[in-house]
Amino acid sequence: MRIPDAMVNLAPIPDELTDEQVLMCPDIMSTGFGGAESGAIRIGDTVAVFAQGPIGLCAAIGAKLSGATRIITVDGVKERLEMSRRLAADLAFDYREHDPVAAILEATGGRGVDVAIEALGTPETFESCLRVLRPGGTLSSLGVYSGKLALPVDAYAAGLGDHTIVSTLCPGGKERMRRLLEVLRSGRTDLRPLVTHRFTLDRIEEAYELFGHQRDGVLKVAIRPAICQGGRP
Repeated sequence: MRIPDAMVNLAPIPDELTDEQVLMCPDIMSTGFGGAESGAIRIGDTVAVFAQGPIGLCAAIGAKLSGATRIITVDGVKERLEMSRRLAADLAFDYREHDPVAAILEATGGRGVDVAIEALGTPETFESCLRVLRPGGTLSSLGVYSGKLALPVDAYAAGLGDHTIVSTLCPGGKERMRRLLEVLRSGRTDLRPLVTHRFTLDRIEEAYELFGHQRDGVLKVAIRPAICQGGRP
């Protein structure tokens, strides 16, 4: 395979790391960690992450690695909330059972969070992130939005809340990949639990159907080409 600009964009995978350990690096891990980095999380911060799909889970992990001492996550899928608690979250709220804004404000004594990360891409979760920010807090957006995205005057504190809004999408490049690979090689985190299902390439339509309907607790699906006898694809 010919790779344009390979010297800029490709990084060697350490021999001791498996394919599934590094599978998330070029996209999911980079985007999620980027949300934590863009939020300029500091030691001692309280961070809320709305949505715990693979990107939101990586954002929560990135917040933990950045020094956040309290991480609060929100989702509506039981398996994702369980994974969130397993990997990073101190508190995890099911929005079907709790008003997440009220729950987060109560958990923080009314202060709000230092950083709120939006990892779904809906106006509702964007607004919820605004409503849980403390004065001077940062909203780090990872969502890809469609339609109109508005800033409600009350949620934005009429512009007087000194809030910062930043957005991030998949930082790339050779040095970026090297850093992400080092995080995995060090054992500071393990993203293999995010791969919940595996299919061969000839079953890719079945894999997409499963993922598209979010059945069976799916997070991410790994696709491998079928290997014929003799080791040739």
